[in-house]
Amino acid sequence: MASSFKNCMLCCSSKVTEDMAEESYEEAIAGLTKLLSEKANLQEAAAVRIRQITAELAGSTAESDGFDAVDRIKTGFTHFKKSKFETNPDLFGQLAKGQSPKFLVFACSDSRVCPSHILNFQPGEAFVVRNIASMVPPFDTTKYSGTGAAIEYAILHLKVENIVVIGHSCCGGIKGLMSIPTDGTLSSEFIENWVKICTPAKAKVQLGFTDLSFEDKCTNCEKEAVNVSLGNLLTYPFVREAVINKQLFIRGAHYNFVSGDFELWNLDFNISPSLVV
Repeated sequence: MASSFKNCMLCCSSKVTEDMAEESYEEAIAGLTKLLSEKANLQEAAAVRIRQITAELAGSTAESDGFDAVDRIKTGFTHFKKSKFETNPDLFGQLAKGQSPKFLVFACSDSRVCPSHILNFQPGEAFVVRNIASMVPPFDTTKYSGTGAAIEYAILHLKVENIVVIGHSCCGGIKGLMSIPTDGTLSSEFIENWVKICTPAKAKVQLGFTDLSFEDKCTNCEKEAVNVSLGNLLTYPFVREAVINKQLFIRGAHYNFVSGDFELWNLDFNISPSLVV
């Protein structure tokens, strides 16, 4: 039966190929339905094949728009290898021996604000930690051990000389922080508990900018949250010691990808930037 069905389908496929340009999806389905109604002995084998096709279609739904994730990764790496890796043998030869970055950068996980693109960091130049809203939690050996490990490694082992915390425009994490109800009700498993790290920034904005729109409050909170993170950095003993000994400099920044502006300020908690580009 399966063999007969296969032969029949092969015969039909030539006709389908000839009429493909003219035949609509609905007409193709109607033709298959008619064929099966005329050849009842093929229905069982056809059902098996249709289930296989259904499974294949379900598996390819994510890439039905023509986007091939594997191909994108391959072409991306090929471009990097040819344009960067193979053209900078000295740089990558040095990096193979170890790293000595000058910066520890905290940036948001937002796909629009990659710090290496924004600041043109080269491989080996910046040790980067990315998370929701680029927040730095206070010192806590259990609750925030992942962030603590990154800071400890950068300061004590890599001996970075600069820490930059970069906030950005239209930050979803900050919007989430500003949207948490006053009764503290949470609607997510992780996000809100994380962004509550910068609750002091929210409180400052809510108190000092009562006349602003919600969007403008969020913009101000994006910058104030950076300042909270700068303060939290000083709760790490090894960071505080390095700052006191002038072995480490801490700065806040804000990148506005709508206007194309970048602001940078020192550890004085004043929003007035020391550099605007």
